[in-house]
Amino acid sequence: MRVIVLGAGVIGTTSAWYLARAGHEVTVVDRQPEAALETSFANGGQISVSHSEPWANPMAPLKILRWLGREDSPLLFRPRADLEEWVWGLRFLLECLPGRARHNTEAAFALALYSREQLRLLRRDTAISYDAATSGILHLYEEQREFVHAARQAEALKRHGLDLDIKTPGECVQIEPALEHSKVRFVGGAYAASDESGDAQLFAKNLSGLCRAQGVGFRFNVSVKRLEVGRGAIERVVIDDEAGIEESLRSDAYVIALGSYSTPLLGRIGISIPVYPVKGYSITLPLEPGSVAPRISLTDHARKIVLSRLGDRLRVAGTAEVNGYDTEMNEGRCNALVRRCFEWFPMAGRAEGAHFWTGLRPATPSNLPLIGRSKYPNLFLNTGHGTLGWTLACGSGRALADIVSGRRPEPEFDFLGMEARTKRATSSVAPRPTG
Repeated sequence: MRVIVLGAGVIGTTSAWYLARAGHEVTVVDRQPEAALETSFANGGQISVSHSEPWANPMAPLKILRWLGREDSPLLFRPRADLEEWVWGLRFLLECLPGRARHNTEAAFALALYSREQLRLLRRDTAISYDAATSGILHLYEEQREFVHAARQAEALKRHGLDLDIKTPGECVQIEPALEHSKVRFVGGAYAASDESGDAQLFAKNLSGLCRAQGVGFRFNVSVKRLEVGRGAIERVVIDDEAGIEESLRSDAYVIALGSYSTPLLGRIGISIPVYPVKGYSITLPLEPGSVAPRISLTDHARKIVLSRLGDRLRVAGTAEVNGYDTEMNEGRCNALVRRCFEWFPMAGRAEGAHFWTGLRPATPSNLPLIGRSKYPNLFLNTGHGTLGWTLACGSGRALADIVSGRRPEPEFDFLGMEARTKRATSSVAPRPTG
């Protein structure tokens, strides 16, 4: 079939790769001049199967109350006169119920495990480079209560096949010697030796080159205006082309991988999805000779940030700001990342050399993506990955290609337009599109 993929972030690019490998004729459309220049550009870098527990969990509501009024809080909710934001927030609280959080964690874990395996196969087959590190992820905890919860979570994930081991502070320093100089007093950690990290933007950029070699066409500097429906299906997508002139593109199938911007586009054709933008921040710190910086990717659970070594750079990313589609840089939140970085690693480099970035994560209340067929038979979704876009990218792309090709994907996940493979819990893993 001819397939048009809207969006060239890490999700859209992996979708294009697997669709082309399945024998489809693929064209990718994006408003940026190359792949992955928005949400995927400067994320935390982790491929983290061990971080499958969503933000919406039983411990979240009390933490959010504790963080209210703090401009540097890990989760900052800016109330606006936006019904969609309030509905999303209420759904988020509902997903914090223990049964829902447990079910969402298991679903995310199944897709993440599958995705990491697909990434490894892709790397083996193509030798793609993206500053990959395969030395694991070390989760660090300051609060005893959260550390105890992490130990219970580790046991549950180990029963599902993840090598996640609880470590004392001393053992954490043995795994990552740069922690010896840390000013942060942590009570312990959990080490996932099989987790990975790498530069998502570099991956997507290089994968787009591999896609071209498979015959995929890319239309950059092109803005999507609308989808048009006729006879119960999508008839065309209307764009402003490279010169700003309106143009129609027609295909047999269409894939929406526009991140947060999937929601307004789909809303115009009667599809309501629970995807709302949650702004994240990152800093990228150039490392110099003599810098004492981590080699292992780390997760700071107290501040909800991650630190990843990307070649000669240190990426520090995290925090979540619910503030609609606002993309303005909040330097105060970036400066908080800088301060926290140097609390962990006082000799990591020069703070004044840090590059700031912000982007909109497409988040569902459950933090589970929407992957599969919409109510229109030739329109497919691959969006809503929230904080797990890089982690779930290859698995999501492969699963989407299977669905478009008429096959059932391998992971135990609630793909749109398909009955669940296993008996579902009474709670849903993610609110489904309506309309």
